[in-house]
Amino acid sequence: MISDTVLRQEIIDELDFESAIDGSHIGVAVEDGIVTLTGCVFSSEQKALLESLVCKVRGVRGIAEEVEVRPLGVTRTTDEEIARRMVNALACNAIVPSDTVQIKVEGGWVTLVGTVDNLDQSVAAENVAHALAGVGGVTNKIEVTGPTIAVGAANTLRQP
Repeated sequence: MISDTVLRQEIIDELDFESAIDGSHIGVAVEDGIVTLTGCVFSSEQKALLESLVCKVRGVRGIAEEVEVRPLGVTRTTDEEIARRMVNALACNAIVPSDTVQIKVEGGWVTLVGTVDNLDQSVAAENVAHALAGVGGVTNKIEVTGPTIAVGAANTLRQP
């Protein structure tokens, strides 16, 4: 039986050889001979060719196909691009600590999970997501372990 690693490489080699498909837009994952394809192609013909190429590779037991047809000129931001930009934006954000928030993007909807020290950090992460082009909405599931009153807001409260 062929290993998943070898099978994945053989599929990538086939995609690189096929000039009608831009393999740089296709993700390939393999587990127990089941191939998951992600990414985008520019026509339904390319999508059919992609599926046909993968089916012909010896060792493929099944395909989970999540490839989107996106004609040339369509500028909808991909989930992968949103996730990449979100990671970069959080890395540059002085309020949200590095590596405390994980991002999931599905259909342009961003879900934030993780743990932060205070509410300001959670709100800052959510604001970063809302500011990105292509984001349809945000679900904030970040756990706050410290003060649940925003630090900035606490300074504006009047003391009796």
